[in-house]
Amino acid sequence: MIKLSIVALSYNTKDLTLACLKSVVSQYKQKLEKKEFEVIVVDNNSSDNSVAEISNLKSQVSNLIIIQNKENLGFGKGCNLGAKSAKGKYVLFLNSDTQVFDKGFLSMIDFLDKNSNVAVLGGKLENNDGSIQRSCGKFYNLFNLLIMLLGLERFGFLRSSPNKIQKVDWVSGACMMVRADIFEKLTGFDEKLFMYMEDMEICFRANKLGFVTYFYPNVKLKHKSLGSSNRTFAIINIYKGILYFYSKHKTHLEYLVAKLFLITKAGILILVGLLTFNSELRGRYQKAISENL
Repeated sequence: MIKLSIVALSYNTKDLTLACLKSVVSQYKQKLEKKEFEVIVVDNNSSDNSVAEISNLKSQVSNLIIIQNKENLGFGKGCNLGAKSAKGKYVLFLNSDTQVFDKGFLSMIDFLDKNSNVAVLGGKLENNDGSIQRSCGKFYNLFNLLIMLLGLERFGFLRSSPNKIQKVDWVSGACMMVRADIFEKLTGFDEKLFMYMEDMEICFRANKLGFVTYFYPNVKLKHKSLGSSNRTFAIINIYKGILYFYSKHKTHLEYLVAKLFLITKAGILILVGLLTFNSELRGRYQKAISENL
């Protein structure tokens, strides 16, 4: 019986993906050989020869499945395709720009086995320099959204990385373990979100249905942020994700206020870009407004 299906999304991150997969094999080779674990790589039409290189790992990973898309479907839709092929009791969504340094997934599985009320479990993430990434947080109500837009998340507001196992609002999709049956009940990630906000959004829907999300710190993972995107792309899609989240889950008035917050921040940073001759900053937020507002 397959206990865990590890789903990794790949898009022009050949070296990162290979490093990620090799780190998984180094820690869980026995589980893979015994067919207790499986690895599913979903490639979003990479142009860097990713599929051919990843295919070479099949000699090391007997339980490796590769799904090759003909276009870039984004994070949510790509992960959903991987989950549809998964046979495990639990599905672990693992970013291709992560590396695994211990057998912490086993203790995550054990925790879920013993706590049937927990549907989603997120793991602790570290930066390459060993510093801790704040990989869980609070839902973005209007007050929290304002805190985020003011840049206060970096100081420990909203986002955190607790030292103990505890209930949280949402966890990062870079390392998210979900009960397969509940993921199916939730109909997976919202495919209208191309990238960013999909982890918070699915945890929000799970919470509305009475399911619980926990953070699990007893795992060692390193995560290279923006492995397959850039800052401008991230800002545009974060803006898009926030607006979609508010249009789907909040009142129209809350949506309008959130929109005003986004316009105000973008306007201020466009002005700062003009005054400081920072064309990159100016252009980034001009695109965020033109494509979303």
